[in-house]
Amino acid sequence: MVPFTEPEKNLEALKQAIKEESGATLWYDAMIRLKKNRFAVSGFFILLIIALSAVFAPLIAPYSYEVQDLELGAVPPSIDHLLGTDVFGRDLFSRILYGGRISLMVGFLATFVSLCIGVLWGTIAGYIGGRLDSVMMRIVDIIYALPFMIFIILLTVIFGRNLLLLFLAIGAVEWLTMARIVRGQVLSIRRQEFIEAAIAMGIPHRQIVFKHLIPNVLGIIIVYSTLTIPSVMLLEAFLSFLGLGVQPPMSSWGLLISYGVEAMEEYPWLLVFPGLVLSVTLFSLNFLGDGLRDALDPRASKD
Repeated sequence: MVPFTEPEKNLEALKQAIKEESGATLWYDAMIRLKKNRFAVSGFFILLIIALSAVFAPLIAPYSYEVQDLELGAVPPSIDHLLGTDVFGRDLFSRILYGGRISLMVGFLATFVSLCIGVLWGTIAGYIGGRLDSVMMRIVDIIYALPFMIFIILLTVIFGRNLLLLFLAIGAVEWLTMARIVRGQVLSIRRQEFIEAAIAMGIPHRQIVFKHLIPNVLGIIIVYSTLTIPSVMLLEAFLSFLGLGVQPPMSSWGLLISYGVEAMEEYPWLLVFPGLVLSVTLFSLNFLGDGLRDALDPRASKD
């Protein structure tokens, strides 16, 4: 191999410096800060384990969620039933695994629905401004004023109880806060020079929205999404607790907690284990959300 001459060495050093500098973006710095946050990293891995356990529940669960043994009844944790059984003789560990599929699916899909609606609504309102902005935000205020439980009950009476209705009902309410947050961010970005230059150059409005505005508010969107999932899961648990959510024989963590509350004096494990799993999941999501918020905060990079 021919050794590098001095100019070639300088050129290689310059290329390496450019490569390192180009890698030091906001997302790169945010990832470095996130890795240093032990609570956020721990929360991520706990969520990953819980999600994988729910996805592969048919392979992990020793029993099906609907298999009953009325003669067995409710028994405390044992070798055959790691977390005990309920009053119908159904294995609680299996029902928690299968219930996690419903709770996590409601949390993530309802958040995704609210994310799509809220981001588009807030971005358009903040970008267009003027009378359209006022009308769109007044619509948000009106929907905010509607009693959520009455809205859910009406939808349940009209369309019946099903998971799709649950996704739509929760997503139709949770997008309101997202729309307000995104609108506030877009209003500040809208006045910056690169947006004014894009408008002056005649770039289509759709391209400005999807290639300039939304990518620049993606950090706050990701952070708020991780904080929305716990609230959605708690809302699903509350609805299931009231009998408006998932219906038997299917299970969710909220429904299991509802059953556990009814029998907690005689069979405390029916409340302790589902409540513990839900609590750990919510704490992990909150830790991850807080970690993302700190990692994506531009002021944190200056510390």
